[in-house]
Amino acid sequence: MHRPDERPTTQPPADPPPPADPPPPADSPPPSKGARRGGVRASERALAPDVARGFMLLLIVLSNTGFYLWAAEHGASGWHPVDGSALDRVVQFLMITMLDLRAYPLFAFLFGYGIMRLYLRQTTAGTSERAACVLLSRRGLLLIAFGFVHAALLMAGDIVGSYGLASLILVWLFLRRRSGTLLVWAAIAAALVAIPGVEAVWAIANGDLAQLGTAATKPSTVYYASGEADPVTAIGTRLSTWAFVTLGGGLLAFGSHAVMLLGFWAARRNILEEPHRHLRLLGWTAGVGLAVGWLGGLPAALAHVGVLDVPPEAVSEEGVLAAVQSTTGIAGGLGYVAVFALLAHWISTRAQRTRAAAPTGAKGANAPTGAAGAVGATGAVGATTAVDAAGARGAAGAAAGVGATMVAAVAATGKRSLSCYLGHSLIFSPVLAAWGLGLGAYFGSASMAAFAVAVWLATVVGAYALERAGRQGPAEALLRRLTYGARRQD
Repeated sequence: MHRPDERPTTQPPADPPPPADPPPPADSPPPSKGARRGGVRASERALAPDVARGFMLLLIVLSNTGFYLWAAEHGASGWHPVDGSALDRVVQFLMITMLDLRAYPLFAFLFGYGIMRLYLRQTTAGTSERAACVLLSRRGLLLIAFGFVHAALLMAGDIVGSYGLASLILVWLFLRRRSGTLLVWAAIAAALVAIPGVEAVWAIANGDLAQLGTAATKPSTVYYASGEADPVTAIGTRLSTWAFVTLGGGLLAFGSHAVMLLGFWAARRNILEEPHRHLRLLGWTAGVGLAVGWLGGLPAALAHVGVLDVPPEAVSEEGVLAAVQSTTGIAGGLGYVAVFALLAHWISTRAQRTRAAAPTGAKGANAPTGAAGAVGATGAVGATTAVDAAGARGAAGAAAGVGATMVAAVAATGKRSLSCYLGHSLIFSPVLAAWGLGLGAYFGSASMAAFAVAVWLATVVGAYALERAGRQGPAEALLRRLTYGARRQD
C-alpha cells in the first residue's frame, strides 16, 4: 500500500506490537462515585471517527431506500423491487453487493468504539469504573427511549433502540474485561453468526438451493408501514416491527455484538485516533474485508437481477444466498471502517505536508476557524491552515479549500450523527410514505437512491452550519443533558 508519508526503504516498517491494556494515569484523581466530567470536548475529537460516522450515514440512508418503495413489485427477498428500468437494476445490484447487511456492522463498530472512548474518558478523569458503567447504562436506556419515539413517529427499522439495549448488556459483561477476552468473545459471537452461512454453503455444495428459506415473503414495506395510508395503523405496525428489531437485535444479533466488542478492543488502542500507527492492520482489514464482503453479496445480487437462475427460496430472507450475504457482512463493515480510517490518515498527512510547504507568512496569516473544529482534533488544524495557506496559490489553493470544506462538513455530520440519522427519517417518512405525501409510489430504485443522496447532503449542509455556529446537534444536546445533567455540559 502506498503511504503518503513513506520514505525510501527496502522494507516497510512493521506496525508496533499492540500495547497492553492502558493503566490509569499515575496522577489521576481518586475514583469518584459520580461522573467527574461531561461529554467529549471539541479538542478531544479525532478526524477518523467523525469522518467514518459522516460517511456511514450516507451508506445507511442508501440502504434504507428500499423500505419506501411501497408501490413496487417485490420478489422473494422482500427487500428490493424486481421491476424497474435498467438503471434501477444496476442500483439494486450495487446495493445488494456493497450495502445490504454491510452498513450496519460499520454502525455497530463505531457505536462500540464510542462506548469505550466514553468509558476511558470518565475513568481517566477519576470516575470509578462502576460509576462510568452506570453512566453508560443511563445512556443506553435513553437511546432505547429515543428509538421508541423515532419508531412511533417515523421509522420502524430504528436501530438506535437495538444498540441501546445491546449496550446495557455488553457494558456490564465486557467493558472491564481484558483485551484478549474481548477478542475471544467477539470470535465466539462471530462463529455463531457463521453457522447459517456454513449450512448454506453445504446446501449449495449439494445443489439444494431451496433447502433453506421460503418462496413466499412479505415485502419489507409491509413491516415498515410505508404503504399504510392510515397514520394510526401505521404507528401500530411500526412499533410492532420496532419491538421485534430492538429485542431481537439487542439480545440475539450476535454479529452486532461481535463487531461492538471489536470496537471496544480497537478503542483501547486508539486505532482511529492514531491510524498512522496501525497502517498495516488497517490496510489488510480494508482489502480483505471489502473483498469478502462484496464477494459474499455478489451471488444474491446476481440472482436478483436474473443473471443466476435460482429458486425463489434461495433469495428469500432465510435462503442460502441471503445466509452467505449476512455471514460476510461483518467483514464488509470492518472493511469500510478501515477505508475511512485510511482516508482520514491520508487527509491529515496531505494537510500537514501542504502546511509545511506553505510560505512562512501564509502559515501564520490565517488561524484555523470553523472548519478546523468540524474536522476534529487529529488533522484539523493542519487541514484548515494548509488550505488557507494554499489559497494564495490560485486554482490549486481553491481546489484544496473546497476539499477541506467538504471534509469538515462530513466530519461535522459525524459529530452530529444521531441528529442526522433522525433527520433522514424526518424527511423520508412524511414525504415518501402513504400516510404522508405518498411520493414513494412514484420512485424507482435509482431515483430513490438519488433522493437519499440529496437528503444526506442536506443534513451535511445543516451539520456544517451548526458547526460554524458552534452548536451541537439537537439530539446530541438533549442526550448529553439527560445523560450528564445540566451541570456536566463541558
